[in-house]
Amino acid sequence: MMRMFTAAVFAASLMLSVSPAALAETPAEVLVVAQNIDDIVSIDPAEAYEFSSGEYVTQTYDRLVQYDAPDVLKLAPGLASEWTADDAAKTITFTLRDGVTFSSGNPLRGEDVVYSFKRVVVLNKAPAFILTQLGWTPENIDKMVTADGNKVTIKYEGDFSSAFVLNVLAARPASVVDAEAVKANEADGDYGNTWLKANSAGSGPFVLKAFRAGELLNLQANPNYFGGAPAIKGVIIRHVAEAATQQLMLETGDVDMAKNLTPDQMASVSAKGGMKVESYPQAAVHFLSFNQKAAALQPPAVWEAARYLVNYKGMTDSFLKGQMDVHQAFWPKGFPGSLDETPYTYDVEKAKKILADAGIKTPIKVTLDVINSTPFTDMAQSLQASFGEAGITFDIIPGTGSQVITKYRARTHEAMLLYWGPDFMDPHSNAKAFAYNEDNADDKYQSTTTWRNGWAVPAELNEETKAALKEADPAKRSALYVDLQRKVQEKSPIVIMFQAATQVAMKDKVEGYVNGATSDFVFYRLVKKN
Repeated sequence: MMRMFTAAVFAASLMLSVSPAALAETPAEVLVVAQNIDDIVSIDPAEAYEFSSGEYVTQTYDRLVQYDAPDVLKLAPGLASEWTADDAAKTITFTLRDGVTFSSGNPLRGEDVVYSFKRVVVLNKAPAFILTQLGWTPENIDKMVTADGNKVTIKYEGDFSSAFVLNVLAARPASVVDAEAVKANEADGDYGNTWLKANSAGSGPFVLKAFRAGELLNLQANPNYFGGAPAIKGVIIRHVAEAATQQLMLETGDVDMAKNLTPDQMASVSAKGGMKVESYPQAAVHFLSFNQKAAALQPPAVWEAARYLVNYKGMTDSFLKGQMDVHQAFWPKGFPGSLDETPYTYDVEKAKKILADAGIKTPIKVTLDVINSTPFTDMAQSLQASFGEAGITFDIIPGTGSQVITKYRARTHEAMLLYWGPDFMDPHSNAKAFAYNEDNADDKYQSTTTWRNGWAVPAELNEETKAALKEADPAKRSALYVDLQRKVQEKSPIVIMFQAATQVAMKDKVEGYVNGATSDFVFYRLVKKN
């Protein structure tokens, strides 16, 4: 009772700052969202590296090429209307779209692209590595990115193809800012970083009207957006940390959408009239891995049997319901090139036979490291029970996230329950982690699941991973990654089990909301309130 009373008081205090028209019924042409946005450190696209700031950048800025609503699986022209790639010369030349203006009214120029990329590299904030992996440095950036009229030429260094580079340039830090507006607000050589933490200078479908940290993001539709004006006139994202308060505000009509409800609250909302819950796959894949430094975990028969000892459906139908979906390949569903087949099911007798046919003696005792929080501890207990049926006994070792990951990086675990997500939308970001390891030496640290599990990846997979990275033809490249995923799915000491999902509760009248597999793929511009 006290919790609900506190939630109601908190909701009421929030409503005091809203205009009377917003009480009980939100404005007809404005989408009002309740969301926890206290993770935002910066909304400057050169620095934004949090989930909530990623959503914001997508609404207010564009990139040369981009994944966009309604089809977030298709790389489409953005600020560039076309491009020509020369893989031999490691260059891509973009032709800028005609008639694009920034929210200031300034026209898009090649100089804006040059300035935007340079400020990311020079400022060197958290997401800068996504661009600097192209061989860009503060010393050479003026030669690597050049403009001539409406043509922008990108040069890159590295053993990869233009297809990979295009995905890099579709990532958040490649957002293009209005150079004239930002330069006018530079202070002490900060490339406008301080100013862009409270202002927008993009060409996107929305313009920042107000940002108050820990309180709200207020976005106004850009009627001159080159892709067509948004269907609504604005989006107000209210910071509401308490899930109970979000639910209350949705049910009383003070918001149109609530993004951080618990599974139980989602079920409650679904059961009531006038509201709905929609589920969207997210990028993180969850896996169980076996360290190959442990002799008992080296036989491939153990890996194969393990795939039949995960109670996939039992978990997703109970404590993981709405939070995760069964997914058994390293590249997430919802991204181009994903393998969405799920050939493995819970089958204890089949697992026992695989072990017996290979002459594997049981019981096998294994320590299992896990982050000491839900749902990870629940998952570990489920695995402990199901694997125990076949004589593989897990001794669960809970720890903080930092403790578990530190142990993982040191390769001192036996079995590990963890997750992995890509930094940008290119399958190589996960293929390198799950299908590549040419040097398994202890002193050759690599931030990959393969090295951390001591798995010396077969030469065939290493070569195929490198070939996929170099392949310029999109269709052939996707086929290579699908093949890689199938091989890792069939024979690897890393058992991929689930893909995270997120649920969003909203009023029935809200239509057109698009939520892709990462925060960069959240789109409001097609939303309508019928």
